[in-house]
Amino acid sequence: MSYARPTPAAGLAVVPYKPAVSSGRPAGPEGRSQRVMPLMRKVEIVLESAKFQGDIDEVTRIVPAKAAFEDCFAAFARGTLLATDRGHVAVEDLLPGDKVKTVDAGFKTLKWRGSTVLSANARGQDPAMGKLTRIAADALGIAKPMPDLVLGPRARLAHRASGIKRLTGTDAALISARDFIDGENIVELTPPTTVQSYHLGFEGHHLLVANGVEVESMHPGPAHQLGLRGEILDLFMSCFPHKRDLEDFGPAILPRLNLQDLDLVNVA
Repeated sequence: MSYARPTPAAGLAVVPYKPAVSSGRPAGPEGRSQRVMPLMRKVEIVLESAKFQGDIDEVTRIVPAKAAFEDCFAAFARGTLLATDRGHVAVEDLLPGDKVKTVDAGFKTLKWRGSTVLSANARGQDPAMGKLTRIAADALGIAKPMPDLVLGPRARLAHRASGIKRLTGTDAALISARDFIDGENIVELTPPTTVQSYHLGFEGHHLLVANGVEVESMHPGPAHQLGLRGEILDLFMSCFPHKRDLEDFGPAILPRLNLQDLDLVNVA
């Protein structure tokens, strides 16, 4: 299946289309109904070649600027350091085939790296997609992180708290890094220019150590929460040529929660 690829500006684009029926909105200068065009996002993917062992394939897609897609490309800012079998490596320098240290399963082979461009000035996007989160050194404990850690808008941290056990039956859960913003040790950043963000995918779902902080690897989450069907689901899966279907991602390593969920438990 082929997909239209408009030329994006700063990683974002608007796909032109004509409505099949009248929208009931005011007509434009040419008498045609005016409609808000859907915002699209350019994503870039590198993965192990399915044809030639040791080679790397590069894939580009234009996808809807929706959470289901953005979650897969916007976890790490440039410069984030991850432990590998050859020392600490910046996320932008990691390639499929590298052995990356995980908290739960030792060194695992990187299968997929996705990236996209973030712009604070893009109209029509989720405002969070133009922001970064900076965690100051030692904010979460000694050398957690070290040095400062800058994360993308879709990063989730592994968090341990007594309320999590009551809610999920597990000792830890994955919570958006943005939920921890306190304006002091963990702050929101608005990049003055466009910036690149990344995510990393493995055969399964794992916890990675980014600048000393436990952060999840890429996983789309429960299929029923994605809300993708038909051609949009096909487009989504085309971003992961090494996967056959959503079930092929396997189970999530931990449940996902909002920090507010824990606040409710603590109050109860």
